[in-house]
Amino acid sequence: MLPVVALAVTACSASPTSGTSAPPTGAARLVVRSTPTVVTAASAAKPLAGRVVVIDPGHNLGNSRHAAQIGRLVNAGGSRKPCNTTGTATASGYPEATFAWSVATYLKARLVAQGATVYLTRSSNSASAWGPCVDVRGRFGNTVHADAVVSVHADGTASRFHGFFAIRPARKQGWTDDIYTGSGRLALDVRAGLQAAGLPRANYNGGDGLDTRGDLGTLNWSNVPTVMVELGNMKNATDAAHMRSASWRDSVYAAGLARGLATFLRR
Repeated sequence: MLPVVALAVTACSASPTSGTSAPPTGAARLVVRSTPTVVTAASAAKPLAGRVVVIDPGHNLGNSRHAAQIGRLVNAGGSRKPCNTTGTATASGYPEATFAWSVATYLKARLVAQGATVYLTRSSNSASAWGPCVDVRGRFGNTVHADAVVSVHADGTASRFHGFFAIRPARKQGWTDDIYTGSGRLALDVRAGLQAAGLPRANYNGGDGLDTRGDLGTLNWSNVPTVMVELGNMKNATDAAHMRSASWRDSVYAAGLARGLATFLRR
């Protein structure tokens, strides 16, 4: 059998750090080289080869130090909302931004190992960094021609509530009507992946592990299938203990998300 020949694709770096409405300088892009490459049996065995995923680690560790910047109103998809927020934290002070960054890092490693090209919407988890704004985060998947986007978060509600849920975009004419169906499938696959990893569905928001929102700029600005996940409640003692565990962040949260994304991307 003759070897399969394909064009090599290079993923350029991306690290949006501003809250401007225009795509960040140096936004990631795909560059197709003219030199053909032979796809070997080893590379062909990578199930996500050729797929592009964007991971959005919610908030940023330095948001609380930049109140004016994150308080600036931006277009969140037909309504004006603050650029970003500080996020929540556990009772012991473990920040949502740090949790989301850790899960995103583990998730990226798992997806790359399966052959995917993966981008993060922020390049660090630094106390001196803020943003990007929700509109910039929402458009980021469009600039790199992503096949799927997942925004990683944790909730901060009453301590009696626990468990995860996936948020899909509502159908909004001119905004999400083109990705509504695909995002719904992605949410179902991510829910199944997280359940398979051992996470319980949230015992609130209907109890089915799903929610629909029409007011989130991170979802509304996307032109590719997207989902936001609240991986647990940081105010619940059991969820908080799991979130502080590096083992859980890798082997449960990231593993579940990777499983759900792989199911969606291999359809």
